Amino acid sequence: MNFQQLRIIRETVRRQFNLTEVANALFTSQSGVSKHIKDLEDELGVELFVRKGKRLLGLTEPGSELVEIVERMLLDAGNIKRLAEQFARRDEGQLRIATTHTQARYALPRVVTEFKRLFPKVHLVLLQASPGEIVDLLHDGEADIGIATETLADAPDLVTFPFHTWHHSVIVPAGHPLEAVRPLTLEALVEHPVVTYHEGFTGRARIDATFARAGLLPDIVMSALDADVIKTYVELGLGAGIIASVAFDPARDSALRLLDSEHLFAANTTMIALRRKHYLRSYAYRFIELCEPSLNEVTVKAALKPSAED
Repeated sequence: MNFQQLRIIRETVRRQFNLTEVANALFTSQSGVSKHIKDLEDELGVELFVRKGKRLLGLTEPGSELVEIVERMLLDAGNIKRLAEQFARRDEGQLRIATTHTQARYALPRVVTEFKRLFPKVHLVLLQASPGEIVDLLHDGEADIGIATETLADAPDLVTFPFHTWHHSVIVPAGHPLEAVRPLTLEALVEHPVVTYHEGFTGRARIDATFARAGLLPDIVMSALDADVIKTYVELGLGAGIIASVAFDPARDSALRLLDSEHLFAANTTMIALRRKHYLRSYAYRFIELCEPSLNEVTVKAALKPSAED
């Protein structure tokens, strides 16, 4: 048994048993992948995959149990490397942050700037992804820290911490009729076309729930993944926009008006997520502390400790 065999087993499951994709992902040949799988099965004396001819269709019962062990072994192998780097190169390395466009564009610039000042030799990678993709990146070990508003708190193998709280706000082009409606109401808003976030991004579910509770159905004429696109089309007159309040910059968005609408929408909390048992370098904890000063290394490590049930 060797680590290449374990990586092939894990990648085969991730790639939905497509050995061509497994070979491409691991920079090897399909025949080599098949041989590694067969050698491991011969060594263990059990079949790990359900087959139809030469095709793999799924996992056998022992295969399903083995995959969980493989995930743990490869996670710990990566932890050993990060542990060694922590002491050999304390302030050098790589930190991978998986986050959404909104967080990367509006919430993190201050944090990133200060982090790079403190750790100039650390290569910081911002992986922009959807909340669901961020969960996968954390689970697969492709990201060290995840930051998003949706999905993270629902993933059972992640530990989450509050980063910042924000509200949705309504924006309109200068001179729009809604500027004269004070206080702004949902009933007045639904009289106009709406441009807002795509489903699954930046609190869209909370927006939908707000209108549903009021028994209203907004005319959402366009949805987008990030606020910059929404603002562009609101400025073109496509409709009133609903965006994260942090995404409005009066200097840059001079053609738009931010309406007093905090009372219309419930607060949202953006979360910082870490995978349990994923070893973090000391500078990763410092990045988290820069996001939220109360989340120092001692506090975060205590939350990551396995429970009695685990």
